[in-house]
Amino acid sequence: MNIDLTNKVALVTGASRGIGRATAIRFAQSGADVIVNYVTSRDAAETAANEIIQLGRRAWIIKADVSEKEDVEMMFEFICNEIGHLNILVSNAATGGFRPLLTASNKNFDAAFHTNVLALMYLVQSAMPLLEKGTTRGKVITISSHGAIAGLPMYGLVGASKAALESLVRHFTLEIGDRGVNINVVRAGLVATDSSRRLPNADKLFNDQINFTQVGERILLPEDVANTILFLASPLSDMIQGETITIDGGAAIRGA
Repeated sequence: MNIDLTNKVALVTGASRGIGRATAIRFAQSGADVIVNYVTSRDAAETAANEIIQLGRRAWIIKADVSEKEDVEMMFEFICNEIGHLNILVSNAATGGFRPLLTASNKNFDAAFHTNVLALMYLVQSAMPLLEKGTTRGKVITISSHGAIAGLPMYGLVGASKAALESLVRHFTLEIGDRGVNINVVRAGLVATDSSRRLPNADKLFNDQINFTQVGERILLPEDVANTILFLASPLSDMIQGETITIDGGAAIRGA
């Protein structure tokens, strides 16, 4: 069964590259119009938007720092006034850097938790009036990582923020589930993106990953994660609520 998102509007934060970009393109391929959010990479956002338009869909580019409440409110003011509806929200933008917790500062902590956790709260608060008025269930999907449940070198702030993010989703479910909105998490394994390539010992991590996954020598690509997000954005997932779905090629079953 093909997933058809025709007449749906999706907002993807951090959509200029990596998983966000792959998700935006995958939505457009399935018929959705897409709001491409970015904060620094204007050229990359325009490239993504142009590809969406070439697929015959509408695209809007909005610069907004989702860790700032005022930016999120301004973004939704535009969405309400210029687009008028929203069916899917993908909270993908993330930050945190790779550093030991022993040297982390208050500024480092605030940056990780504001972008990786607080942004979801701002986004859902602003999106609910639009998400709950659609004729089908609204969908919210956010992105986590194995750092939420496992200790990884130099990943303490990001991992802790992702654990908080997963908890936030479970508690949001209690508030919005009966209002016509599904909210779920995609916990991705080691995905080949520009960001993950900057991980300490990245080459070794990617080589080791092949030994842990149960899918041969395939590595996890942004498009693989985007396919799972697409499923959660569709009516096929209407009975999945408050869950965390892992996509990692089976690596987690061996503790990777």
